[in-house]
Amino acid sequence: MLFSEVRLPGVFEIQVEPHVDERGFFARTWCQQEFEARGLSPKLVQSSISMNTRKGTLRGLHFQANPFEEAKLVRCTRGAVYDVVVDLRPASPRFCDWFAAVLTAASHKALYIPEGCAHGFMTLEDDSEVLYQISEFYHPESARGVRWNDPTFGIRWPEKVEVISERDRTYPDFKP
Repeated sequence: MLFSEVRLPGVFEIQVEPHVDERGFFARTWCQQEFEARGLSPKLVQSSISMNTRKGTLRGLHFQANPFEEAKLVRCTRGAVYDVVVDLRPASPRFCDWFAAVLTAASHKALYIPEGCAHGFMTLEDDSEVLYQISEFYHPESARGVRWNDPTFGIRWPEKVEVISERDRTYPDFKP
């Protein structure tokens, strides 16, 4: 795997290294030792998928509050998404900054999101599916979010939002 840290500390784009032969290719998508060697959480306790039927579907921006903060490894397994991370760690030099990457099934690229960051995505194609590997069990009472269009962050989404949940649409303004 090839790890590339982005401008948000601890956020990595991860590209597979395919081993190609006449059958196609084989590639590792996760390795505890490689994550530990980079100081990334190697703990994986849950996996989830999100299936999204319509282009322009927006999910997020979600996180879990302390003490149940979670790291995520996110990959698009069908279609394409515009994946966004917002740094909500007050001690971070990039506090309230955001980063986005296009994840597609064809690219096999993943995004590692550390604890203390919010995450969300917008589908760029119909029938897009996202796979999450998560470091903490889901605790509904710790589930939090920030609004997708909060002026504090100024996220530039690539498409018009066509589908969004009431909860995601109505989070209050973020107060740093």
